[in-house]
Amino acid sequence: MKSLGWVAPMALCAVFALGCGKTEKPAPDTAEAVAPVEADTATTAAPEADTGTAAEPEADTATAAEPSEADTAAEPTEADADEPAAADASEAAAEPVPEGIKTEEVTYEGGGVTMKGFLAWDATKEGPRPGVLVIHEWWGHNAYARHRAVMLAQLGYTALAVDMYGDGKTADHPGDAMKFAQATTANLDEAKARFDAAKQLLAERAETDGTKVAAIGYCFGGGIALNMARMGEELAGVVSFHGSLGAKTPAEKGAVKTEILVLNGGDDPLAPADAVKAFEDEMTAAGATFEVVSYPGAKHAFTNPGATAMGQKFELPLAYDAKADAASWDAMKAFLARVFAK
Repeated sequence: MKSLGWVAPMALCAVFALGCGKTEKPAPDTAEAVAPVEADTATTAAPEADTGTAAEPEADTATAAEPSEADTAAEPTEADADEPAAADASEAAAEPVPEGIKTEEVTYEGGGVTMKGFLAWDATKEGPRPGVLVIHEWWGHNAYARHRAVMLAQLGYTALAVDMYGDGKTADHPGDAMKFAQATTANLDEAKARFDAAKQLLAERAETDGTKVAAIGYCFGGGIALNMARMGEELAGVVSFHGSLGAKTPAEKGAVKTEILVLNGGDDPLAPADAVKAFEDEMTAAGATFEVVSYPGAKHAFTNPGATAMGQKFELPLAYDAKADAASWDAMKAFLARVFAK
C-alpha cells in the first residue's frame, strides 16, 4: 500500500478545521486540579466553580487513527471494565457480551441523516442510571466504540455509541476517514443536531436518568465532544481521549456549561504544547471548569490496541500505550462518578 507519510497527520489537523488546536489566545488564569492517575497535568477551573470531590478511582480504538439509582450518586461497579481491551476492536466485536449486559441496535434521525447507534446497559440492575454518549474516532461507528459502550455498561451506566456520520458509515483507510470527518465538521450546527438526537434518544430510555448524561469521545469524537461543550451543550461532563483541541470559534465567556476532562498523550504531534496552551487559555477565558492530563510518552490514539498496527501501515504517528490507556480510563471513571454525584 502506498505510504501516506506525514501528509496524513497534518491533514488530521485540517480535518477538524482547527489547525491542530490553534485558537484565539485569551489571558490565562489559575488552576484547580482533580488528581489524575500517573500523569502530568495542566488544570484550570473557573472561579467560584463547584468542582466537587473526586471519587476514588476503581479499578481501549478498533482500527486506530484512534450505576445505581436515579436519585443517588452513581457508584460504578467493577466487573471486567477495569481492564482495557487486550485486542483490537475486530477481536472485541467477536467477544461475547458479558453476562448481564444487554445491547440493542437503534436507529435515529437528526442533522439531515439517519444514524445507527448501539446501546448497552446492565440488565441485572433496576431503575434508571446515568447515561454516557460514546463518540467514535474518525474511523466511524465501529466495534471499538461499541466495546467502550459495553465497558461503560459494566460500570453501571447506560451507554450509547453514537453515529456522527450517518448510516453507520465506517472507514478502513485514512483518506475515507478524512472525507467523512470533514463532511461532518464542515457544519457544526448540523453536527450538533446529530449529537442532540443521540442525546435525546439516550435520555428518554427507561434505563437512563435523563437528568444525568455525559459524553466521552476518542480522537475525532473527542473534538466533537469539546465543540459541543463550546456550543453550550447541557451535559454532566465531557471527557476527551486524545481528541483534537482546536476550535473553529473559541468558546465565549460563560458558554461552557459542563465540566471538561482532556486526556492526551505527551508525545502526540496532533496535540503539541502550543495547542494545549491555546486550549487552556481559551477555556480559562470562557470561565470553564476543566482539567488537562498529559501522559508522558503516549502518542496519538494511545487507548486503541489497534493503533500501533495502523500507524505502521499508514505511517501515522499512532501507537497503543497500555499504561496510559489504563490510567486514562481510571481518570474517566473517577470524573464520571464525581460529576454524576452532584
